[in-house]
Formats: sequence, structure tokens, C-alpha cells
Amino acid sequence: MPPTRIVTLLPGATEIVAALGAGARLVGISHECDYPPWVTSLPRVTSSPIDVTQRGGLIDAQVRELSRGDVPVVAIEADLLRTLRPDLLIAQALCDVCAVTDGQLGGLDGILDVTPQVLALTGTTLDGVLDDITRVGALLDLADDAEELVAGLRYRRSRLLRSSPTPRPRVLVIEWLDPLYFAGHWVPDLVAAAGGTDVGSPAGAKSSRHVWGELDGLRPDMVIIALCGFGVERAKQEFIEFTSEHPALAGDLKDLGCPVWLLDGNRYTSRSGPRLLDGAERIRAAIERRSMPGLLRYQW
Repeated sequence: MPPTRIVTLLPGATEIVAALGAGARLVGISHECDYPPWVTSLPRVTSSPIDVTQRGGLIDAQVRELSRGDVPVVAIEADLLRTLRPDLLIAQALCDVCAVTDGQLGGLDGILDVTPQVLALTGTTLDGVLDDITRVGALLDLADDAEELVAGLRYRRSRLLRSSPTPRPRVLVIEWLDPLYFAGHWVPDLVAAAGGTDVGSPAGAKSSRHVWGELDGLRPDMVIIALCGFGVERAKQEFIEFTSEHPALAGDLKDLGCPVWLLDGNRYTSRSGPRLLDGAERIRAAIERRSMPGLLRYQW
């Protein structure tokens, strides 16, 4: 019997299950899940002490303080999980800051009456994410639906690649401002699909910390600010406040002489789900210097 009571512990997993047409099987989601919109009425089985309304630098400091104290950044609401009686938990194996990892689920055996099956999403590249969609589909007895979904996403990528600009622009994607992080994992694949060359990270590598003085040596043709977990308006606010407080860095960015774009990282780059191709299409729009919903050119 395929699972009928699914709890997803990260937004990307929720989006995959919904895209496969299995949303009716969802009985619980993470505190960050918000798409499709109807999932927001479901019980939330995770929580976090992080105040996400703070500035990015303060969020980073709070995360580091919790980590030093061996306190989970994302916690499981075990009592709620017990009442939901899931037969499948979908977690991830990439980041203990963004969502519950499969390694945090080991202590549930003594809490739940029946131990559910656990599936960890492990994709670190775009192809890896597509493989995860296939794995979820197979487990839910929806292999044909998964094959159709993945085929559609691969077609969208190939369509972008067929019309790639020449020469390929050098693109830098910034995932966090304070401290500075370059986006990794599948984001370089999105840049490549869009027709660019990511100069900040290789595909599949973890997002990496850097210093602002490195930007000039990278010689980007464009900079995309796609802050992890933040929408485009929040990214704009963060960028304005950060550059206002660090005018020398703002000057360095201006001196690069390339456009700066703000992208909704929460929807289109941070989540390992079907909307990653929406992100690639928006990166292409930035390369072509045209706006789309969730994409905004920053005017100095």
C-alpha cells in the first residue's frame, strides 16, 4: 500500500507532493510551507525560535548562537506528530538551518506509536532534484505522474538552452548579504539553464561564505540578489538597508558597472521543488533585461 498520511518537513517536499496530485494525502507540513496556498490550513509540525523579521545579520547571529548551544534551529512538534499518525515523513539531508534533516528523526521511534517510513530528499543539483521528484512519485505509486512532471521540467530547461545567448554572461548569485554567501547547490544549474555562467559556485556545491572584496575579481556581467527564504520586496529592503549602512560596499558594487537584480529566492531558488524552472526562466529574463513577477531590477 502506498502512503496515505504524509507529513512534509520542508517546503520543497510539500510542493512536490502537491504537484504530483497527492495533496489530499498531506496531513501535516513544516512551519515554512506556504505553497500551494491551500496547504496553509494544514497542521504545522515544526517550529523555530528564529525571529525571521530581524535583519539578515541578526538572523545569522541567532542561528550561530543556537548552533553553539546545540539547540536545533528547527524543532519537531512531537505531540502533534503523534496525533497525526503519519505513515510517511519527507525530510532532507542538506541543511540543518533550513529544515529538519533525516538525522533529526532518529529519536521518534520511542515517541510515535507506529514508526513511519522516512524519505530524505538528497538532490544537490537540478538533476538531483528531478531525481527526488521521481523517487517521491515511485513511493506514492504515482510514477507516471512523476515521469510526466519531470519530462515537462526537462523540456522547459532544454527550451531555454536552445536559445542561450552568445557569449554567455557571467552571473553572480548572492544568497545572503550579512555575512556574504554565494548561492550553491542547484542555483548554478539554474544559471546555466538560463544561458549564463555562474561565477560564484560550481553546481552541487554548498552555498559558500565570502568577503565583499572578492566581487571585483569575479568580473560578473550581472549580480542577482536571491536571498534564502526571502521574497523580492524583503530582498529589496535588506539590500537597501545593508548598502546604506555600508556605503563603501555599495560603491564597490556600483563600480562593477553591471546591473543588480532582485529575485524572489523564497519561491524560485531556495526550495528543491518544481518551481526551480520558474527561477531559471526569471534568471533568463534578467539576462535579457526584462522584468517578471518576482524579479526586479535595482535602481541605484
